[in-house]
Amino acid sequence: MNGASDHAGAAIRADAARVLARIVYDGVSLRAAFDARAARNADPRDRALLSATLFSASRWWLRFDAVLGRLLERALPPKAREVHSLLVLGFVQIEVMGMPDYAVVAACVDAARLLGQPRHAGLVNAVLRRFLRERAALLAEVDLDPAIRHAHPRWLIERIRNDWPRDLEAILDANNQEAPLTLRVNRRRANREDLRDRLAAAGVEVILPAHLADGLVLAESTDVSRLPGYAEGHFSVQDGAAQQVVECLELEDGQRVLDACAAPGGKASHMLERADVELTALDADGRRVPRIRENLMRLGLEANVVEGDAARPASWWDGRPFDRILLDAPCSATGIIRRQPDIKLHRRAGDIGPLAALQARLGAALWPMLAPGGKLLYATCSLLRAENEAVLAGLLDANADARALPLPERFGRVAGAGRQNLPGNKGMDGFFYALVEKAP
Repeated sequence: MNGASDHAGAAIRADAARVLARIVYDGVSLRAAFDARAARNADPRDRALLSATLFSASRWWLRFDAVLGRLLERALPPKAREVHSLLVLGFVQIEVMGMPDYAVVAACVDAARLLGQPRHAGLVNAVLRRFLRERAALLAEVDLDPAIRHAHPRWLIERIRNDWPRDLEAILDANNQEAPLTLRVNRRRANREDLRDRLAAAGVEVILPAHLADGLVLAESTDVSRLPGYAEGHFSVQDGAAQQVVECLELEDGQRVLDACAAPGGKASHMLERADVELTALDADGRRVPRIRENLMRLGLEANVVEGDAARPASWWDGRPFDRILLDAPCSATGIIRRQPDIKLHRRAGDIGPLAALQARLGAALWPMLAPGGKLLYATCSLLRAENEAVLAGLLDANADARALPLPERFGRVAGAGRQNLPGNKGMDGFFYALVEKAP
């Protein structure tokens, strides 16, 4: 490599170490941290390397942080947290991403200097070279612990083992795979076959999944904003499990519909693409409400977008009942770890109880807004029964006029009165669905 390319490689790794430190130590979301840093990189190749490194390093942090602990005589001081992050991402680039050893070591040593830590450059060189010499033995040692081997927090492994004992290994393995890039075709402006052909003509390999009426799966991830049809609103990015929500709702033209936790607007948009409904897209987070409007505008769709708390309807509800309500409830997001690997670093065991209580409050507040004969879809991207089956059971027990309707097998396996899709099934995320009808 020449000097310019050497410096570029070091600069990207320094950037990645800064962002990774914010994710791990400050609790900043991977998406938010990446977007803030990527905006400074004009070169799409640099953005792609930064993205791949951050996702892999977040996914495997718990494993390679344990490796680093065995290579350091003493822990690095807090002011050297970016060097700590640099070493972990160096391990990941070598072992997981398969990048050339010599290039990773050289670039990481230079990156330590760019991070303002020249006194640690020698340490970075020594630790990475020792890892290269001893990695087989090091990995065999740390991997004796299943939590380290699978790079999942111990509490989460135990919860999954308790809820899905026969599927534990498959779930953990699926969580550590890169999620496919799935598009949802906007029926108002395009059809699947034409968009597939247009993408193919641009050299983009596309699969038409039989289980998704509006879905396209790309063979490789890419910057979707550069794809043909994006600017014209011909498609959105949405995982297949999320696309199945609209199939559960049984929408018909003329219905009054509420999306109770709508941001950023993907499911609200899909509903409007599929039926002429009077839709209220509600969200309590004022910072995310503009995203709903932006997505609707790009897709050429209209809805009543409202900032408001679904659990406190007095401030926004006009008293007219809804024929359909989607409660895509805030949850642990344990079903989408492959897409948001930083969940493994940020979620805590103590979060589950308060989330389940919030989900129950939302369900209780929304039920009176449903018209007789109407249907409420309770959905989460969680794997945990405490957030899914238990919350649904509470809703059914509390309302004598509520009954759960059976859902087809394509929505996953039976889970109480609902269905659970597990991560990786048909290439989709983990998702829970339950359809509840109010007696006429």
